[in-house]
Amino acid sequence: MKANTSDNILEYIRAHPLQSSKEIHDGIGGSAGYATVKRLLNKLLSDNLIKAEGKGKATKYAISPAFQLLYPIDLDVYFEKEQDERKIKNSFDFDVITDTLTHVNLFTSDEQKHIEFLQAKFTGNVSHLSKTAYNKELERLAIDLSWKSSQIEGNTYSLLETERLLKDKETAAGKPKDDATMLLNHKDAINFIIEHPDYVTPLTIRAIEDIHSLLIKDLGVDRNIRQRRVGISGTNYTPLDNEHQIRDALNDMCVLVNNKETGFEKALLSLILLSYIQAFVDGNKRTARIVSNAILMSHHYCPISFRTVDSVDYKKAILLFYEQNNISAFKKIFIEQFEFAVNTYF
Repeated sequence: MKANTSDNILEYIRAHPLQSSKEIHDGIGGSAGYATVKRLLNKLLSDNLIKAEGKGKATKYAISPAFQLLYPIDLDVYFEKEQDERKIKNSFDFDVITDTLTHVNLFTSDEQKHIEFLQAKFTGNVSHLSKTAYNKELERLAIDLSWKSSQIEGNTYSLLETERLLKDKETAAGKPKDDATMLLNHKDAINFIIEHPDYVTPLTIRAIEDIHSLLIKDLGVDRNIRQRRVGISGTNYTPLDNEHQIRDALNDMCVLVNNKETGFEKALLSLILLSYIQAFVDGNKRTARIVSNAILMSHHYCPISFRTVDSVDYKKAILLFYEQNNISAFKKIFIEQFEFAVNTYF
């Protein structure tokens, strides 16, 4: 069997919708046996990349509405083209939130089983920790999260310098004052969500604004929902520029997040959509990471530090969603970082 048989099947179905399994098998030129094609079709169905119409021998297959959202895209290949060469969705799409994401399960059955297994491991580990030991691990994660979240935004503090700052209030020589402020604000925001575990359940615009306010304190950034345009480096995607539309998008996002069944979906959606909406002049991705973690913690899930994520890959995964409304690369980062957190802390 060729390694790209699933891709061949998907490409054939895209070009020839509503074909039977036999027609698909014949159409891809015998690159796999009929039994293999049937098995792969079932896998693509469970991954929500295709849909089936009819029953039994009359079953026909077509690309699912969620295909564009979930189909795996190679970041390196995608970003071989410069931003002016890429064919993108260059404006905000309300339907992604109110329609597409409303009717799709973000995680495949295998992914869901994997993260539930990891969560069970986390729960078991925590059950054997004293309160003192748990708080010590939580502080370690908070330092890592403060550092990495700030580093993604260009902060120059090292992890060791961050630890000294957050534990001993010792600033690093030669570093900008705003870098220290950003890190201290992260710690304050994390402490806030630890002390108020249900603050984002249900998720509200006010809760998002409050967390944003903590993160941008003393950084010269406007606190409220922005009233002017913003540009994003590295992409031709342009966020909404109308305050009322931004508030509508945030409200739609809150409705979507609150209606999802699992905390994992809620956390992933808040992480990606707060970045997509760009509700504030600055601090959007920082707010997204803290809100996402607040949701995880409110559901008694393991929080995520993002410590080992590559900052460039993180930004590329975000840009991919901006430009194609495709969540595949960012979902991969989310799962990997959740696994890292479970295996590293507590």
